[in-house]
Amino acid sequence: MADVARLAGVSSQTVSRVSNGFAGVTEDTRRQVLAAMRELGYRPNSAARALRRGEFRTLGVITFSLSTMGNIRTLEAIATSAAGHGYAVTLLPVAVPTQDEVNGAFSRLGELAVDAVIVIMEIHLLDAATVSLPPGVQVVVADSDAGDRYPVVDTDQAGGARDAVRHLLGLGHETVWHLAGPEDSFAAQRRADAWRTTLTEAGRPAPPPVRGDWSAQSGYRAGLLLADEPGCTAVFAANDQMALGLLRALHERGRRVPEDVSVVGFDDIPESASFLPPLTTVHQDFAEVGRLCVEGVLSKMREGGDTGGGSTAGGHGTTLVPTRLVVRQSTARRGG
Repeated sequence: MADVARLAGVSSQTVSRVSNGFAGVTEDTRRQVLAAMRELGYRPNSAARALRRGEFRTLGVITFSLSTMGNIRTLEAIATSAAGHGYAVTLLPVAVPTQDEVNGAFSRLGELAVDAVIVIMEIHLLDAATVSLPPGVQVVVADSDAGDRYPVVDTDQAGGARDAVRHLLGLGHETVWHLAGPEDSFAAQRRADAWRTTLTEAGRPAPPPVRGDWSAQSGYRAGLLLADEPGCTAVFAANDQMALGLLRALHERGRRVPEDVSVVGFDDIPESASFLPPLTTVHQDFAEVGRLCVEGVLSKMREGGDTGGGSTAGGHGTTLVPTRLVVRQSTARRGG
């Protein structure tokens, strides 16, 4: 810094102000200092700056799976939002979702010097108290249910499922079959519960759900079973990838979509508009989920700890991000 100051003809304090983006430096002086930095190859010592300020400008992200579209899109949104706030992201996958593994992940992130942690936890752990998060760490949880113990940001899983089922019933279908996600998934359970409740409220029977594992292959296997059900004229699939496999199975069995069977998915992945036929689906706003996670954890950092009750991402409770139904060509009136 002293070398830069001598070359630029300014004080070391001025170099520090330019390096840290502080105000109070004229534009000509700022350009002069930056030119000296480039000439000398000067880079600020981020580790020393972090120790001085008590922050590292890095957020840790713990996730139990990188294989699902929802987790990947949420992670992408978190990284984009964090970058917009001047933060980097350190990702730490956890292979086995146990208390020891979670504790180890938090310890490792502490060694890597992160300011706060976002946990993408789509499976049933926090809601069943199987796993607890370490005290004293600023945490926001995505895609789970932790009651009032931690701040949570999640898609309105139930609202999206209700819209899907009501859309199909509104087209004249007597009932709606469900291609559900895995049993240990929080999101899958929320969507399945809302599917069943919506049918019950409408006075319609709820057929036994057929389960997949989020993959197109599992959707295809389940689709072969549903295609053999003569009373199946409408299916709500818990995600778009399983819906893709379902469409293939129905085609191979000679069941036309949407003339014989209407299909609705969930996620609205970019490819869903290019399915054959284009898929009616529930749109998730992953960008908003990621933004709220980052803003929530930054808010907790600024406030220095727990914020008490409340339903916002900065306090305890759950913030739900609305969904919307995107109607395309995979649904039609029964017999239409």
